[in-house]
Amino acid sequence: MTGNHKDKTISRRRALAVTGGTVAAGGLVAAGFQSAFADTADTTTDADATASASSTSSECMTLMTSVTEGPYYLDGALVRKDITEGKAGVPLTLRLTVVDATDGCTPVKGAAVEIWHCDAWGYYSGYTTANPGGSAPAESEEGDSANDLTYLRGYQVANANGVVKFETIFPGWYTPRTCHIHVKVHTGGEKEDGTYEGGKVNYTGQLFFADDVAEEIFTLDPYAKHTGSYTVLADDMVYDGGGAASGLLTLKAVHKKDPSKGYKGSLTLGVDPDAESTGAGSGGGGTPPSDAPTGTPPSDSPSPSASASS
Repeated sequence: MTGNHKDKTISRRRALAVTGGTVAAGGLVAAGFQSAFADTADTTTDADATASASSTSSECMTLMTSVTEGPYYLDGALVRKDITEGKAGVPLTLRLTVVDATDGCTPVKGAAVEIWHCDAWGYYSGYTTANPGGSAPAESEEGDSANDLTYLRGYQVANANGVVKFETIFPGWYTPRTCHIHVKVHTGGEKEDGTYEGGKVNYTGQLFFADDVAEEIFTLDPYAKHTGSYTVLADDMVYDGGGAASGLLTLKAVHKKDPSKGYKGSLTLGVDPDAESTGAGSGGGGTPPSDAPTGTPPSDSPSPSASASS
């Protein structure tokens, strides 16, 4: 299928994160984001997610298999629900439920879930000089207000039901990967200075999207400005075809007849809270630029602002 669609080191103490923000020209109107990000039934949703996990114990008892963290990880992401920073794209509300697959799928309260992904044209914050493949505008041409070191990265800490929620955009793609979101589950640490410190990583994985949904999204602006050869799930180097157990999200359109209004994505992550993941699991994840940052933040970084909210 044909997809129609600065190089810096991140800081633990970033002061310039912008949560929310105005969508850039060529992106989606604010009403679309408000519709997809409507938060009218969080308590009910969280309870439903827990009930669902309990009722499908055979599925969530399958331990999620860690895969590679990929070449675009950066340490020190901010604890916040909205990670868009004004990046243009189709709204995506992401709900993840963390359960202990070794103990009857009980919720893992306090687990810190970290996600990061590329923007609509395939660029990652902190690695904006990395060519996404195909033909794409330069990342700087979007003209948005996003910080080049922090956009589309963040943590959330699980509630008593093991649930976290993120507000973001549908990711774009880059060669040679299919559309995906990276995820880590941490336990044993704590929130400090706007980020999450200490503890250990129990799971490193990736979240995936059905081909038909991704292909439809990539015909919309701003995704359509990135053209080239898009990798479908069956040809991806990381996704192994295992469905939800391999990170395939359940997706629900906010408006069935208008995909630009956004999607809600959900998945239960069955992890072992006693295990430790190195981030060196299966799959290559693509190749970073030769001069890519290492992901180690400077020690003299400024403190984050109040915009780094939970």
